[in-house]
Amino acid sequence: MTPPFDSDAAHSAPSVPAALQTCVPCSRRELLRRGASGFGWIALASLLGRYAPTLGAAEPAIAAPLGQPHFAPKAKRVIFLFMHGGPSQIDTFDYKPLLERDHGKPLPFNKPRVTFAETGNLLKSPWKFKQHGESGAWVSELFPEVAKRVDDLCFVKSLHGTNDAHGGALLALHTGSDTFVRPSMGSWIHYGLGTENENLPGFITICPTLGHGGVNNWSSAFLPAVHQGTPIGHAGIQASQATIHHLKNRHWHGDLQRLQLDLIGDINLEHLGRREVDDALEARIRSFELAYRMQSEAPTTMDLEKESKETLALYGIDNAVTENFGRQCLMARRFVESGVRFVQCTHSYKWDQHTNLKGGHEKNAREVDLPIAGLLHDLKVRGLLEDTLVLWAGEFGRTPTAQSGDGRDHNPHGFTVWLAGGGVKGGMSFGATDDYGYYATEDKVHIHDLHATILHLLGIDHEQLTFRHAGRDFRLTDVSGRVVREIIA
Repeated sequence: MTPPFDSDAAHSAPSVPAALQTCVPCSRRELLRRGASGFGWIALASLLGRYAPTLGAAEPAIAAPLGQPHFAPKAKRVIFLFMHGGPSQIDTFDYKPLLERDHGKPLPFNKPRVTFAETGNLLKSPWKFKQHGESGAWVSELFPEVAKRVDDLCFVKSLHGTNDAHGGALLALHTGSDTFVRPSMGSWIHYGLGTENENLPGFITICPTLGHGGVNNWSSAFLPAVHQGTPIGHAGIQASQATIHHLKNRHWHGDLQRLQLDLIGDINLEHLGRREVDDALEARIRSFELAYRMQSEAPTTMDLEKESKETLALYGIDNAVTENFGRQCLMARRFVESGVRFVQCTHSYKWDQHTNLKGGHEKNAREVDLPIAGLLHDLKVRGLLEDTLVLWAGEFGRTPTAQSGDGRDHNPHGFTVWLAGGGVKGGMSFGATDDYGYYATEDKVHIHDLHATILHLLGIDHEQLTFRHAGRDFRLTDVSGRVVREIIA
């Protein structure tokens, strides 16, 4: 494992507390034993995470976030707005006038050798496009509220992947691999940077989808389990009913829970001290303590009732159409404001319009347009957008050719995502697709490049953030990826 930690940072690391000085250097096993009999396992676990770079033990310290960027970050946290199903780039943000001109004609070049399903001739967009903001960005009438924020957005119009099935494409976007179970982007970020609030998880996913890979999209995989995403509800329930599973102990009050946890902690640490390596046990120890601390802070953070009427209206929570995704977005703001490193909001499996493109995309856009614009505005006025990176993306785009007469098929070969805040240039577009929006052709950005850029904005070198597993060093970007420096402010 190559830690995201340089020599300059090491020289500036805090001194090891007196309680630990007597066992430096010492083995992991001895450190755990002494901690369990000294100032307690909870404090020890916290200090090990903080002082691990200074301990220099021959055996690895208890699995903990590394907590140090490679270089000065531009962003401290990420909000990922995931549009599950694949929004159409040519109906939202990638304006193609030739598509309207040549409506009904055959595509004038070859389709990919492998496609998800058969498609016919070119299909024009049912929606008009207009230029907005000082940047003059083209946005369709599907997103009138987001259009007001275009000068804060950086459109990447040349994203491309390789998988045209939902399951594989979701895994690729979330984990960098469409074939193997790999740690998710949020897990890698938490592994590299840790959390800013020890009373909340570092990685939260709100109402995640249970299909198309399900938990593998927020799993820590072979990273220590402490880095796994914490789901709040799932896509099958409304955000207003979403909770963290088993968060509240209905049988014992806080003092009794504390006594129980202390006893279990002492027993587990003694057990751990007799073992060489047990990531699962170490993660379980941490999860017990985190769950206890979360009981007070997580419900407070999730409670939107103390927000003003103006704020609720800003996110569309006062409207039945926008309430569900609006609640997700407002919870995301509250979580990142409280120190959560990575938060994902999912608009689950609604953008897959193989037929009835007009009806489906209009309904979807109405549900998310106002909440997204409200989130961007709220982050900006609170001073959070500057160091919060917002990513809007689906797993792929859609074809400019028609399917079933009035729909579009999956298209991973060229589609649009956008980023805001967190050190990216606002009011710009990068890359391009062909005249009809099928293939990325100019300044192509692979999904690995997107991941490399996100990590870079967080102060992480994607080639150095690695974890040794099964005989080799793994990373989020696998063996490729470049930082798209052209979009960085």
